[in-house]
Amino acid sequence: MKKIVTVLVIVLAFAFNTNAQKQEGVKTVSLEQTKGEFTQKQITLSEGTYVFEVSNNNAAAEVGLVLIKDGDDGKNAKNHIQNAYVSEMVKHGKKQSSKEVVLAKGTYKYFCPFNKTPQYTLIVE
Repeated sequence: MKKIVTVLVIVLAFAFNTNAQKQEGVKTVSLEQTKGEFTQKQITLSEGTYVFEVSNNNAAAEVGLVLIKDGDDGKNAKNHIQNAYVSEMVKHGKKQSSKEVVLAKGTYKYFCPFNKTPQYTLIVE
């Protein structure tokens, strides 16, 4: 019985430690939308794990975020990096965050199809 409890304690300690380390490496990218545009026209990041936080500054009744690899068709939802979607549509004066997104080196495009923004460039070095 003592062996089972000891093994259980070790497994739980490892699980909590791994989760804490995972959270430490996550960075937040804050994006603000106004009428017809994002205020951030281009973003340069390092490779890593990110959460996108989108705020709606009277841009539209509801806004969102689409992230695609450069060259992909943004109209095709299969090309969207779905973890970059905000958890729910962002209403006036509110903020919402995405899930964690792992970004490798390359060029990406981000835009909002609801606020009809242009496609902006996100570079990962």
